Amino acid sequence: MPRRRTLSDEQLLAMVLALIHAEGPDAATFAAVAKASGLSGSTLVQRFATKAAMLRAALLYAWDGLDAETTRLAESVPKTPEGAIALLVGLSLDYGDNAAAYGEGLLVLREDFRDPVLRARGATWGKALTVAIVRCFGSTTAPESIARLMLSQWQGSLTWWGFGADGPVDAYVERELRRFLAAVARI
Repeated sequence: MPRRRTLSDEQLLAMVLALIHAEGPDAATFAAVAKASGLSGSTLVQRFATKAAMLRAALLYAWDGLDAETTRLAESVPKTPEGAIALLVGLSLDYGDNAAAYGEGLLVLREDFRDPVLRARGATWGKALTVAIVRCFGSTTAPESIARLMLSQWQGSLTWWGFGADGPVDAYVERELRRFLAAVARI
């Protein structure tokens, strides 16, 4: 009879993800996760088989959380350009106000790009996010083009904020997205 799990998969994946965010993806070894979780290395090997599988599982868990937060925000904002700003600012809050920490988070993105399953998950999220932003511009001409441009502006503003760290990330992103909308309105 198998032993009862002392940590649920969700609890364990949250610990792995916390380790990844604190020390980077390369730090998520069986030994480090065993130490953080109190589980033995052999138990982790039984659950995940390989470090790569453990990393993928943790990052898929993170994507699940991002999907849920995106859905929650998309359903709660008005379907207006202001709502699009609120949605993207809301998604930016997890980045914190520490540019160095944001930069460390880019190592996680590197892992998403390296793994085809994670890369596909990112592409799926991008499509869902585009649809959510399109709904905020539904009455305009070319709402999908505006949505894609706004998403590019959002990601670019996060990068520029990381270089300049000019105040809180949410205020910076909001200011940049408002500038974008003002420029689009003049075209």
